[in-house]
Amino acid sequence: MYKKVLFIAAVFLLGSFLWAGDTAVFVDLGFSPDGRTYMFGQYGIQSETLRPWADLYIVDVPNNNFVSGGRISYTHDGSVVAGQDGSGALYRLIARNAALAERHNIGFLFQGQPLYVSLNNGSGSSGESIEFRDFEKSASFRANLNALVEGSGTAAKSSFFINLERRGSDGVVKNYTVGNPQIKRQGITGYQIRKVMVAPKDGSIVFVIEMRKPNASGGVDLRYMVEALRL
Repeated sequence: MYKKVLFIAAVFLLGSFLWAGDTAVFVDLGFSPDGRTYMFGQYGIQSETLRPWADLYIVDVPNNNFVSGGRISYTHDGSVVAGQDGSGALYRLIARNAALAERHNIGFLFQGQPLYVSLNNGSGSSGESIEFRDFEKSASFRANLNALVEGSGTAAKSSFFINLERRGSDGVVKNYTVGNPQIKRQGITGYQIRKVMVAPKDGSIVFVIEMRKPNASGGVDLRYMVEALRL
């Protein structure tokens, strides 16, 4: 049994060394019933320290911004053991901030309905274009992600926005800009649309964006954010 545990730990550490990056897991935690607020989380394990970490966010959808006190992070002070994925850090955050979720009327059963899920591991370069449909509303969408990156590696700064075109069942086309190109994010070198979801009732739409962040070890950390729009 002792040898088996050592072998599992060695495989885990080898995988972390080969990737040399900290890959987050995105978690959809649900909308409020009216679609005006949205909650999500992410968690992972620091590649260098093996400490589990987690982030929790609540978004004001019409304003595409966080609610007051809606950004919470936690990093455990000890490393994980073999077989753990770091999700316990997120569970701890959710349990400790149940009052915050209740205050903003978050319904864990009001999760987003996926309209698009990316299966490609892209480089996060600018110019990504995707198309998807909302079959319930007979609407089609085209989204173009535009990114601007200054510098390289850990010294990079970047911003992005999404041009969104919606064509309704009546043929009427509406155009939207999602995101703020004026916001410069330190250390981020690429963005990719990983998922697009709508709220269960009102049609609020959320883009899940993967961000690529080079680390000091020469690898790449992956993190998530969302851009929200009330159609």
